[in-house]
Amino acid sequence: MLIREMSRQECIDLVAENHIARLGCVRDGQPYVVPIQYAFAANRLYGFSMPGQKIDWMRSNPRVCIQLDTATDRKHWRSVVIYGRYQELPDTKQWHRERMNAWSLLEQRVNWWEPGGLKPGDQAITGASPHLFFEIEIDEVTGRAATMG
Repeated sequence: MLIREMSRQECIDLVAENHIARLGCVRDGQPYVVPIQYAFAANRLYGFSMPGQKIDWMRSNPRVCIQLDTATDRKHWRSVVIYGRYQELPDTKQWHRERMNAWSLLEQRVNWWEPGGLKPGDQAITGASPHLFFEIEIDEVTGRAATMG
């Protein structure tokens, strides 16, 4: 098996081809990793979530890490790691354009809202939804790929 570094463009192509990754964030020295569904455009990943631990932690420390991979078998895989910064996209005039862009990109996938819009257990039905949109701006991206040499 041959493992090689992927170019930045190969990394970006893999990010663009996929829509599920793992998000890592840290608060008080404790890491937390969760799967997320995302849309990608213009050096940013866009996501949708309900308030909770991941959002609380990213609000307190916006430095995050994203990891995604694909594999056809154990000897043929590609893996990308992204270092970036969390930015919430609140429903305000200042963030309206970015929020609508996130929504328009995410809605291109069927049931895009389900992973971020549901929480375990019974949920009270209210008139206003507490959901939020966010973006992760990519600061650095690296990747590796394995093939049979």
